[in-house]
Amino acid sequence: MRALIRLLRPHQYIKNGFVLLGLLFATQRDAAMATHAALAFLAFCAMASAVYVLNDLLDAEADRQHPQKCRRPIASGQVRVPVAWSACVLLAGTALALGAAIGVAVPALLLTYLALNVAYSLYLKHVVILDVFVISAGFMLRILAGTVGIGIAPSQWLLLCGLMVTLFLGFAKRHAELMQLAAAGPRAGPGGACARPVLDDYSGVMLGQFIAVSAACTVLSYSLYTVSRDTIAVHGTANLIYTVPFVVYGIFRYLFLLHLRAQGNDTAHDLLTDRHLLLTAACWLAVTFGVLP
Repeated sequence: MRALIRLLRPHQYIKNGFVLLGLLFATQRDAAMATHAALAFLAFCAMASAVYVLNDLLDAEADRQHPQKCRRPIASGQVRVPVAWSACVLLAGTALALGAAIGVAVPALLLTYLALNVAYSLYLKHVVILDVFVISAGFMLRILAGTVGIGIAPSQWLLLCGLMVTLFLGFAKRHAELMQLAAAGPRAGPGGACARPVLDDYSGVMLGQFIAVSAACTVLSYSLYTVSRDTIAVHGTANLIYTVPFVVYGIFRYLFLLHLRAQGNDTAHDLLTDRHLLLTAACWLAVTFGVLP
């Protein structure tokens, strides 16, 4: 049971917090809307776990040749393949049932998310740059589920900020993987049996530029959002600008962890284990709730 829970990767559910952004920045909230947002969050948690199980099933043979991934439940034999397939189907069905309780939009977005991840696992993860954009698209679907899916008009600013920050995190992850690969020494086999083949098409310099551009765009887009006339008019306050320092500090702290602490390979783990990032996220939430009417 412990291995099965580890297979589902519940610590990654923090990423589904993107589903709740629409509710956080909604101009009007009620109990029904909050309930729908919670259901959409749970639906994406279930579907995300189904995708993790599916990925591990498809990558089991490659994982067995990886120095760290060989300890994953399926690759190590702790969870049998039939059990894993059953869990995958059950989780996907649960996700669609939860989404259907809200309406037709959320199940459609969940199926799109599933199809996107299947395409990613089978081919798109091997296409340089596009691989990170596909990961970012998964987060965009989460934001849409938490807005369109529960009857909230999606903000263009929210989508833009979400795109930029997820591109930043995606390229930072590739940089962390590349540095980990360099530290491990030469790879075995063509294309590297112990690494993502797509890493052959990345370089540290190129990823550094991608990270710098996406980090700058994240800070710029969020800052412009807080001072936009439309934002001030919709929320009735110009005080969202006081949340900007937390976003800037969070970006800088993540870059510090990436370059000087050899982290960045698991965003959810980094956020949950670094006290600075946890405190920054908590302060950002507190100030956001405090300034929004």
